[in-house]
Amino acid sequence: MKKVEAPTLEAAYAQASKVVECSISELQCEVVQHPSKGIFGFLKKNAIIVATCKKRVKPLQKQEVQEKAPLPTQEEHVASEIIATLKEEASEIETSESNIEEKDTVLESFFEANHEEAFEEDVVYDELALLIENQLKALLEKSCFDIDVVEVDVVENTALIFIDGEDAALLIGKEGYRYNALSYMIFNWLHTKYELFIKLEIAEFLTSQQEMIRNYIKPVIENVERHGKGKTRFLDGILVQIALEQLRERFPDKYVAVKTSREGKKFVVINAFNASSKPLH
Repeated sequence: MKKVEAPTLEAAYAQASKVVECSISELQCEVVQHPSKGIFGFLKKNAIIVATCKKRVKPLQKQEVQEKAPLPTQEEHVASEIIATLKEEASEIETSESNIEEKDTVLESFFEANHEEAFEEDVVYDELALLIENQLKALLEKSCFDIDVVEVDVVENTALIFIDGEDAALLIGKEGYRYNALSYMIFNWLHTKYELFIKLEIAEFLTSQQEMIRNYIKPVIENVERHGKGKTRFLDGILVQIALEQLRERFPDKYVAVKTSREGKKFVVINAFNASSKPLH
């Protein structure tokens, strides 16, 4: 038996056939470890198999008989055929049971592997959240703001960041301009390095902005329901992103996108998909 390791099971089978010097169809393999791509380059696993070549039954060499054996009688001929048929049926039953056991083993290993990968993914996210949290704390400690709460949680591909402290309002700034700058900076850092999106909450700023936009877009929603299209007024910073998310959630079957005016101001349009290129008047 030979132990073979490769990035995928297919590559492992191909390599094993060369090592044991037989075709892939003649291999008898046991999967020791299933391959895993890992997360963000961590916990990557190769496929590991143990392989051997199935035993070939060599035909018996014919021995020259000095004396001719007597021909079997009719009864002996019928009995030999019955015995051969019974042996064949028994072999088929044994092969069928072996296939069923093999399928059960494959299913068990599949679910065990998925459970292990899910657990490993949670561990990586926890470690990544702690790493980002410590780096943000170090960054804010060097600033002039009194911030004593920094918490980070990573869910799927989004970093949920909560910041609070005595100077939280100053960190938000007038009309949220500092919040927008900090949010833009953190997004570029985490998306470039870890391919993460972010949701930044400073005190209750994001929650209050979401509630404000939810109230603002009510007449916009009513207008879209009556006429099939609509648009918001010009929105600044995080407000345009919040409006975009809420309107896309409300109208999943329509074209909802951010547009920019000639003056560089942003707003959200809602339209039918087949009319998305038509300007709104």
